[in-house]
Amino acid sequence: MNPKVLAAIIGTLFAWSSAFVVIRSVGEAFPPAELAFLRMAVAVPLLGLLMIGTKWVWPTVREWLLISVFGIGWFTMYIVALNTAEQTIDAGTASFIVNIGPLLIAIGASLFLGETLPRNLLAGAVVALGGVGLIAWATSTSDHFDVTGVLWALVSTVTYAIGVLSQKPALKRISSAQVTFLGATISLIPLVFWAPSAVDHVIAAPTSAIIGIMWLGAIPTALGYALWGYALTRMPAGRLGVSTYLVPPLVVVESFLILGEAAHPLAIVGGVIALTGVWWARRP
Repeated sequence: MNPKVLAAIIGTLFAWSSAFVVIRSVGEAFPPAELAFLRMAVAVPLLGLLMIGTKWVWPTVREWLLISVFGIGWFTMYIVALNTAEQTIDAGTASFIVNIGPLLIAIGASLFLGETLPRNLLAGAVVALGGVGLIAWATSTSDHFDVTGVLWALVSTVTYAIGVLSQKPALKRISSAQVTFLGATISLIPLVFWAPSAVDHVIAAPTSAIIGIMWLGAIPTALGYALWGYALTRMPAGRLGVSTYLVPPLVVVESFLILGEAAHPLAIVGGVIALTGVWWARRP
């Protein structure tokens, strides 16, 4: 694999894994939709900076539709749904449910994008899914487990997969920087409704929560999605999606370092299983 693509994947994984932890840490200060608006309000100008020196390509009607579905699906709906889910379920359980997404992406890429579905990809995905399932079981507690939260996490999973599957064909003619910037900008349109309330919450929020908002906008969103788009233009969506199975093990480690939540021994075992599944899925 190209070292630059590998670096982009690693950077994406660390950026996205941090989002689960930070969302949990600022969830008490900001409601889900307001949190989504503030996150994207920080991210869009930063993504705009990536357009400097990038050739602008005017999208066709079909490409505008794909970019709109990508932006509304993966930015607006995914982020609001995940924020809502993490109000009632822990980060480990949320990351497990969201990481069903790569299975949907691999199948969807085969059905709609003409990508192959090799046996090792599907087998590795199932093994990795079992690993993150063990992580979720080990880290979840009955006090924080809620069926409503699980349903919202499932919504975020589906919109995540839809976002990737609509983003991939848009990248055939348009740069990843432009697609990501346009998608993020479009995502703000339905979120503007919550802008006044978001400002009120910012005024009342502690400094740590505001820093968390800045982090969510700059790192998991601007940097993470930019790196993801770069990698997606250079490899199949199905294989790239499977790489995100590494996110839950990272969430376990980061939760311990940032939130002081000690990892359950079974979560470590689950992380090893997930790593094994990713390795298997990426074999030629």
